[in-house]
Amino acid sequence: MTTIANINAGTNTNTNTIFDSSQNLIQSGRDVLMNTYSQPPIVVTKGRGTWVWDCTGRAYLDFVTGAAVTSLGHSHPRVVKAMEEQLQNIVHTSNLFWNEKQIALGRKLVDHSFADKVFFCNSGAEANEGAFKLARKFAKIHYGESKYQIVSLKNSFHGRTYAALSATGQTKYHKNFDPLLPGFSYVEINKAEALRSAVGPETAAVILEPIQGEGGVHTVNADFIKLARQLCDAFGALLIFDEIQCGLGRTGHLFAHHLGDVTPDIMTLAKALANGAPIGAMLATDRVASAFQPGDHASTFGGNPLVTAAGCAVLDVLTAPGFLEDVCVRASYLKNALQKIADAYFDGAHVRGSGFMLGFTVGDMGPDLVTRCREQGLLINCVGGSTLRFLPPLTVNREEIDEAVSILKAVVCEIK
Repeated sequence: MTTIANINAGTNTNTNTIFDSSQNLIQSGRDVLMNTYSQPPIVVTKGRGTWVWDCTGRAYLDFVTGAAVTSLGHSHPRVVKAMEEQLQNIVHTSNLFWNEKQIALGRKLVDHSFADKVFFCNSGAEANEGAFKLARKFAKIHYGESKYQIVSLKNSFHGRTYAALSATGQTKYHKNFDPLLPGFSYVEINKAEALRSAVGPETAAVILEPIQGEGGVHTVNADFIKLARQLCDAFGALLIFDEIQCGLGRTGHLFAHHLGDVTPDIMTLAKALANGAPIGAMLATDRVASAFQPGDHASTFGGNPLVTAAGCAVLDVLTAPGFLEDVCVRASYLKNALQKIADAYFDGAHVRGSGFMLGFTVGDMGPDLVTRCREQGLLINCVGGSTLRFLPPLTVNREEIDEAVSILKAVVCEIK
């Protein structure tokens, strides 16, 4: 059995030299990089599967995976092979020309989803920006100039570019960046009357995350999603699902909206789509996508041959027979193990989420738990200051789950 203890037993014992080297590297980073992240004092240099290593050679179980990005684990052999082969051919042409890997990935996404057309970009925020532009243009073509309002949910997170930030329903992200873009409003998650009051003739779109990630791992219930669909249909608005974090197998389904059995008009993807290579995608039906014409939207690097080659490999793994069924089995195993800790130490706090997108509320000790788990070799994170979030690779095995849960339990016992 591979454990943190036996991996780290063989690391360099010259700890003073290693520590100094690590600190010098971090200080160099502080000297040249903008201060936009609060980072722990480790420099990650290598990853394999569920494991990462820092520059001192110390191993960690990675249950964050770059915020649900390396969902097939670090350095997945099929993704690495696809990228190596593509590097030998061509990396970039821009979208002034067709490229076969982009076409192939577009076909895979269309074949496995509701959508008829795909637009590729570089990130989740960019995918959402494209979705808002498409929704507003579609609304104005079909209904006139006054139809541009976009409704999102409180506690949502859609990105940090201006339209994505304006759609994000968390005021802490808005501070000092006002004025935000006009035409955005927010309603409480799963509050039917609030949604009914917010959606009307001027609504161009409703956007929601089937499971809110940065907002604390909260699931939008099926009735609320169905109501959103009904209201959009009644008022000629589009329904947008932001599956940037919760999509692509994270819930045990290829797409999270399958949980609510509702089909959107537009869906945005990113994060896990190329297992670490920067890519985003906006998917839409033919009816909606036809609103975009040449010159309306573009991306220089979007869908270049390298990232779409990686994306093709990712989709092939995710859609292989039995893969997602096995994810559901192992995810249930993790959820049950976490629920036992919640029951024993946190007054029966409910473990929320689906598949390998799980979280539970631990109060103000959340940040301390994250720090102490890291010190013991487990990487998790805390959202909203009080919710532990678990996003292991979809390939994590039971032994790795057991070790992660054992570390968390020991740390909780120590703090409690």
